[in-house]
Amino acid sequence: MPRPARVALACVPGLVAVTGLVLCAVGVDRTPGEAKRPVAARAAVGHQAARPAIVPRERWLADAAYTRPPTRYAGRVTAVFVHHTDSPNSYDCADAPKIIRYLYAGQAGVRHWDDIGYNFLVDRCGTIYEGRAGGIDRAVVGAHTQGFNVGTAGIAAIGTFTAGVPVPKAMTDAIAAVAAWKLGLVGIDPRAEVRLVSTNSLSKYPAGTRGTFTAVSGHTDGYWTACPGAALMARLPEIREHAAHLQGRR
Repeated sequence: MPRPARVALACVPGLVAVTGLVLCAVGVDRTPGEAKRPVAARAAVGHQAARPAIVPRERWLADAAYTRPPTRYAGRVTAVFVHHTDSPNSYDCADAPKIIRYLYAGQAGVRHWDDIGYNFLVDRCGTIYEGRAGGIDRAVVGAHTQGFNVGTAGIAAIGTFTAGVPVPKAMTDAIAAVAAWKLGLVGIDPRAEVRLVSTNSLSKYPAGTRGTFTAVSGHTDGYWTACPGAALMARLPEIREHAAHLQGRR
């Protein structure tokens, strides 16, 4: 593993005085991406999973929208990175839209990112929310894993999942459902190895070099961070297997 030029912290306090939330994502990675028009993910033959129910961003955005530049797109999504939001776990699921709005205000407002960094967010009851704008069926370039935002999707579990913290099954099932659907659009097995090219030397890999990942990986696999927490990292093998089952694989 190449040694980093410097260690960068991914979890930075944001809106703490107001909301008690901590934002666990990596800033906007200004790397190449098509901004002229959306590019639909290419359909694959076989091993596609059904699209799960996803709450549109309008349901949490309300009147909190910030001006943002045009959405950037990759050709397709070939890997998924799992995150946690590093925020409290004891929320009522009915409050999830408000929590996502706070996260968005911290990232797009306080920190002046171009949008919320994650493509999808999942609450502890298993409800899936659209995060970043641009179309849930598109290969939207996010701001979630420094160096590996292009051609990947970021799925954030709402909460903090450090060692010993229970991870709700409804949450892991929902993460698996999103991963199975997004990766199935291009025929990728969630358990398979994929090769990704780093676009930023602040990641664990110098810009321009290739890293080998599992198609469903944790934030810490690509960046110097403990996110998505040891407890959620420990559940990734189960999530991969469930996602593969949803794709009809053995």
